[in-house]
Amino acid sequence: MVKVGFLHTLIRPEEKMLLKAFSDRSDVELKMIDVRDLVFRLGRDHFDVDVVVERCINHSRALHALILFEAAGIPCVNTAQVASVCGDKLQTSAALHCQGVPQPRVNVAFTEESAMKALEDLGYPAVLKPAVGSWGRLLSKVNDPDAAETVLEHKTVLGSYHHSIFYMQEYIEKQGRDIRSFVVGDECIAAIYRESEHWITNTARGARTSKCEVTDELRDISLRGARAVNGSVVALDLFETNDGLLVNEVNYTMEFRNSVTVTGVDIPGIIAEHVVGVGRQHKQ
Repeated sequence: MVKVGFLHTLIRPEEKMLLKAFSDRSDVELKMIDVRDLVFRLGRDHFDVDVVVERCINHSRALHALILFEAAGIPCVNTAQVASVCGDKLQTSAALHCQGVPQPRVNVAFTEESAMKALEDLGYPAVLKPAVGSWGRLLSKVNDPDAAETVLEHKTVLGSYHHSIFYMQEYIEKQGRDIRSFVVGDECIAAIYRESEHWITNTARGARTSKCEVTDELRDISLRGARAVNGSVVALDLFETNDGLLVNEVNYTMEFRNSVTVTGVDIPGIIAEHVVGVGRQHKQ
């Protein structure tokens, strides 16, 4: 019997699907762990679980909880290192670059003045993103220097951690769609198209989904992207270009509610199998 700790906050559709996948297995004892109730006693902790699967909404809580579970000797899916890298777009871009994974051009700056130069180097239109963030929030497509000055000034005045680093990406004309692929372990198990009239194609923003065949090219770049961040359960957002696929982002607490029916792939069941395998290996 593998004891699986299910680290969570809110129980969304994905969490319900995963809970059912674990509950349907006779070899799993499921232990619910609400991150909001946790108290860690560093060096004195003992958790009666063989593996923790992370399904938190809040990135900082997830990251720090994973660090502390691992300090107590508990393997986690995904690991704290994966959460740290994937939770920060700058770290993700650096990891992809170091492993030679194709991605849109990225410039980073730390002041309004240097950011304007960085945008000129990229060319307009360009996309400004917070280094930490999800669901397509706080993205800005800037079409010219006047728009860029306005957005950069707002970010500077807001002054929060999310806006203190200017992360810029070249704008890719994606013809109304992008691809999300799913990697579990060493396999690219499924992929979908996300289609929208809006330049942001997140399903959280209302994008429509349809099945995307996992071609050799898609499988290869998805696995390379996952390995670059050391992710064992991740979703990758990719752009189609005339020169091939580009990895836009890598997500470590992936959403898949709109993908199971479309692809016909039992994504939560495959994730559960992987997590149980990690826990079983830890018990040996």
